[in-house]
Amino acid sequence: MAAAKTASTTPELTVRSIVVGLIVAVIIGSAYPYCVLKLGFGPNLSVVSAFLGFIALVLILRAAGTNSRENNIVQTMGTSAGQTAFMAVLLAAFDMLNTRGTFNPPIHLGTWQIFFWLCSASLLGILLAVPMRRHYIDEENLTYADGLAAGETIRVLHEGRETGVSAGPVKALALGTFASAAVMTATTLKWVRENWFFPGMEPMRVGFNISFLGFGSGLLVGFRICLAMGIGTLISWIILPPFLMKHGMITALDFASTLRWVMWPATGLMVAGGLVSLALKWNLIVKTFRGLKGSKMQSTDFPIQYVVIGSIVMTVIICLVQYFSMGIPVYLSFIAIILSLPLMLVGLRVLGETNWGPISAMSNMMQAIFAFISPGNVPVNMSSSGLTGTIAVTSEALMQDFKAGQLLKSNPRSLTIAQLIAAPVGSIATAIVYPILRDKFGIGDNGLSGPSV
Repeated sequence: MAAAKTASTTPELTVRSIVVGLIVAVIIGSAYPYCVLKLGFGPNLSVVSAFLGFIALVLILRAAGTNSRENNIVQTMGTSAGQTAFMAVLLAAFDMLNTRGTFNPPIHLGTWQIFFWLCSASLLGILLAVPMRRHYIDEENLTYADGLAAGETIRVLHEGRETGVSAGPVKALALGTFASAAVMTATTLKWVRENWFFPGMEPMRVGFNISFLGFGSGLLVGFRICLAMGIGTLISWIILPPFLMKHGMITALDFASTLRWVMWPATGLMVAGGLVSLALKWNLIVKTFRGLKGSKMQSTDFPIQYVVIGSIVMTVIICLVQYFSMGIPVYLSFIAIILSLPLMLVGLRVLGETNWGPISAMSNMMQAIFAFISPGNVPVNMSSSGLTGTIAVTSEALMQDFKAGQLLKSNPRSLTIAQLIAAPVGSIATAIVYPILRDKFGIGDNGLSGPSV
């Protein structure tokens, strides 16, 4: 009898994994815009895509020989499409400003304009993140909790299929799934929603929220990071606001007034911390890029020459799309792309340590920068913000998938290809679904306008 294939040699980028991945990408890419526009955030894409992939490959198709690495390809494609669809918040921001008369003349993006804009920026974000895998995943081994959870979920599901549902990890996974769903359902009750604030802190939106999602993320991220975030929350939202109010720095003890003060110091701290951390580890960065040269490159790596060529092509397309669709000068688009690189690196580090992707904060930082570069030019400000957000969100998705792949011994090149295939799917899904949502529900105070918008 031939020896069983090891995990690292089982097929992954197969026809069935790609087809199922495309289906999952269409589903998530179509559903995600409503989630983020309604709530301001979306569910864990990695784990949801992993579950959908397992259901399709194993329970519906009952495909013989299906393995965890194929399931990870499906998870990767679903995550890629969904993260691209997250940028529906930017499209909603444009329409909100159109409604308020901020743009003169108004900027209305058609379906194909939306597609080419999101697709080119998403593909650029994926390509730019490829060389950073060795640094963040191999060298520093950051947590990337969503990717770790997705990889562990896939591994447990496939091990359970082989060993039987009585296996301990499968039981724990099932118990956690149903318990989290039950708690999430219970917290949507009207009485809970009206009474979760601490007494007297309703305007600040400070209270408690029982969620196994947050509990599970905390378990994966670790005590040190959770404690630091808890201290930051305590200082920013409980201790400082009365002091700021007393000295006239904010006008009222409410969430909106305090956020205007908290946002910029917090963003500055985050960006400075991320860049300093990179600077202190410059030798690891140099080692990473030296390892990408020629013969030193492993056969499992995505070719660096494709990264360079693809990045140049996507940069040209972005500059042209923004020039003809929004009237943005080419040189300003190019500056926005260059400035997005360090912010992307900061976002990848923050996500790896905290499991929170600071997309809005990075976009806000870019808006502040372009307020100096091109004062009073709102279209440039918004387009640069959206470009940074799209690059950040897709690069973060790829790094989460690399983390899951590390656990499952997936081929990084295959995961990159899967992301590149799925990003256009998420882009066209968003380009089609968003106008439908806008026309049906409206955008603004009486329609869809999550906090990110």
